[in-house]
Amino acid sequence: MQSLFRRKSNDVVAETPEAPEAPSAARPKGYTPAKGKETPKRPSAARQVGGNAKALTKEEARERKRELRQEAAAEYRREGGPRDRGPERQLARNVVDSRRTAGTYFFGGALIVLIGSNGAMPDLVRTVATSLWGVLLLAVVVDAVLIARKIKRLVRERYPKTEQRMGGLYMYAIMRSLTFRRMRVPHPAVKLGEKV
Repeated sequence: MQSLFRRKSNDVVAETPEAPEAPSAARPKGYTPAKGKETPKRPSAARQVGGNAKALTKEEARERKRELRQEAAAEYRREGGPRDRGPERQLARNVVDSRRTAGTYFFGGALIVLIGSNGAMPDLVRTVATSLWGVLLLAVVVDAVLIARKIKRLVRERYPKTEQRMGGLYMYAIMRSLTFRRMRVPHPAVKLGEKV
């Protein structure tokens, strides 16, 4: 019985001995026998970035990252993020930014109400604080309704084929109206009282 791993006599191929390799001293540095030529050197990171640029130190890299973050933040404050894109959103922002809103006074009033409703305050002060809280809430609600109505009218006039959900647009504008003018992102593009 023949072994499974033995070659049959007709499968034997005459093997020619390979030429001996050249001694390593005779080969150039980086020589690859399979390619028959020298392996090219890879460009360093400094050369890939730009001709004669040097590699950055850790401090320089950290400083560069900080600068890039500051540039991105400034661009975000100017132009906003993905949720701020679109002509309808810009119109809603301009409607809010062109008027004084009750929402900007809401947080200042809420602080006064919080201090005034303290148990150590006299009854009269607490009553006034509670009344002020009700007035503030009513003013914010009325202001939100007025803003929503104006946005609805302007969007229907200027963008009749819009696919923007009006409810989302109203909430976007109302949340912006509750933010202090200086803290709004993107920054207001219209002045107070300017016609939209």
